[in-house]
Amino acid sequence: MTVAKKVEPKAEPQKAPEPAPRRSWFQRMRDGLARSSRELSGNIAGVFTKRKLDGDTLQDLEDVLIRADLGVETALRVTDSLASSRYGKDVSDTEVRAVMAAEVEKVLTPVAKPLELDLSHKPHVILVVGVNGTGKTTTIGKLAAKLTEGGLSVMLAAGDTFRAAAIEQLKIWGERTKSPVIATKLGADAAGLAYDAFEKAKEAGSDVLIIDTAGRLQNKTELMAELEKIVRVLGKLDPEAPHTVLQTVDATTGQNALNQVEIFRNVAGVNGLVMTKLDGTARGGILVAIAAKHRLPVYFIGVGEQVDDLEPFSASEFARAIAGVA
Repeated sequence: MTVAKKVEPKAEPQKAPEPAPRRSWFQRMRDGLARSSRELSGNIAGVFTKRKLDGDTLQDLEDVLIRADLGVETALRVTDSLASSRYGKDVSDTEVRAVMAAEVEKVLTPVAKPLELDLSHKPHVILVVGVNGTGKTTTIGKLAAKLTEGGLSVMLAAGDTFRAAAIEQLKIWGERTKSPVIATKLGADAAGLAYDAFEKAKEAGSDVLIIDTAGRLQNKTELMAELEKIVRVLGKLDPEAPHTVLQTVDATTGQNALNQVEIFRNVAGVNGLVMTKLDGTARGGILVAIAAKHRLPVYFIGVGEQVDDLEPFSASEFARAIAGVA
């Protein structure tokens, strides 16, 4: 008797799952600002539930906007705009958020500028300052990645000589971006390191030298003296160095960020800002208050840890995202 063999059907090879499409920068920024936007939208909706626009409503709205860290100047701009066009009429929270987006964009447009490097200075020195924990070293790494992708040669200097973790982190970013890192022993003189790094960058023909710095505000006098010394030493090597002084500002610190900008601007001559950690806070409105008060260029904003989560700042996109306007 012949026994027929049972032929098992061949299993179809399993296809690898399709990678999720990368969300656009605007979508990622909107997600990052979701907490700020949700809280603000909810509070605005609470003010405009079945109420006409009158003096009390405008006062309540002003309070909501100030509590959201947008600042008094921007709060008054929004309420004045509404009062001039809608006073005594029914107003929805959607209309209010549209007016808010328009006024926030007006405040931010003058400071939303691209970072332009004057490469007639070689190396172009970027000094990065800010309080420890604001994301200085990560920002430096992301910036180095952008510049090297753009075809520039970059050298990094680990000028936060008081934190071993900062030095190691910068070395990792140096490896990732193929950027040489100049470092020294823990506790060494940061100004001396800046001097050596400039000389080495010049000798290597590097286009850009990015210098990390310490940010120990609890020892403010000592820290500021150190920063002043770095600036002074660089000025001896190139009278116009540092050519760009970037401050990283952590959105989660809210009103404290205003004081931090004041301090570092006075000491180090900050001429541009990078706003970080917008995805970790309901206080993203502080960027608007900083723009209104200090009027410094905001070059980049960050909404995550990935290398491409640092992007040039757009006034229109930010205003729409924080106001929850499509």
